Amino acid sequence: MIDAALTQITSQLNVHLRHRFQVNEDLAVLSNLLEQNGTLVPLIANKLVLFLVGVEQDAYAHRAIGMGMNAQGQLRGAEPVYLNLLMMCAANFSGSNYPEALKFLSGAIHFFHERPVLDHQNTPELDARLDKLVLNIENLSSAEMHSLWGIHSGRYLPSVLYRIRMVSISGQQVLGRETPISQVDPRSLRGLS
Repeated sequence: MIDAALTQITSQLNVHLRHRFQVNEDLAVLSNLLEQNGTLVPLIANKLVLFLVGVEQDAYAHRAIGMGMNAQGQLRGAEPVYLNLLMMCAANFSGSNYPEALKFLSGAIHFFHERPVLDHQNTPELDARLDKLVLNIENLSSAEMHSLWGIHSGRYLPSVLYRIRMVSISGQQVLGRETPISQVDPRSLRGLS
């Protein structure tokens, strides 16, 4: 589910950037900044890099639980887990390409500002397991930004952090069956008083 959400966001951003800047290549990639050995990932040179910074459980999501009703009763599965994803959009351009970094980062911010919700109406190819994705900019203090970049590469890149809301992972396994009470026979209650 997380991969589907971030892949779709990257794809939609690329469509926007190709159109806006009249280029034929993808300008955004979904990737780590560094390989496991600490070297830079080669495919991120002169690209906007989207990467997962964190995953949080959305404790405020109030949603219906269960897996639906059938003729024998209600089948109940594990309650879905509602997640917020923290996604960084960083411009990895060096040297004389630095103005391009700022231009493409501005283009990404423009796209997410104009289209902060990806749903099945405005994004028909959105994965069927996703209802919608809502993107909001997250502001970081200088200390938080320093800490975050220290974890991811040790060097700051022009970037913006987004919180992606409404990603859910639902349990598909049925945990039990609860038969709803449709009618109470008053005669069975007389012996209880």
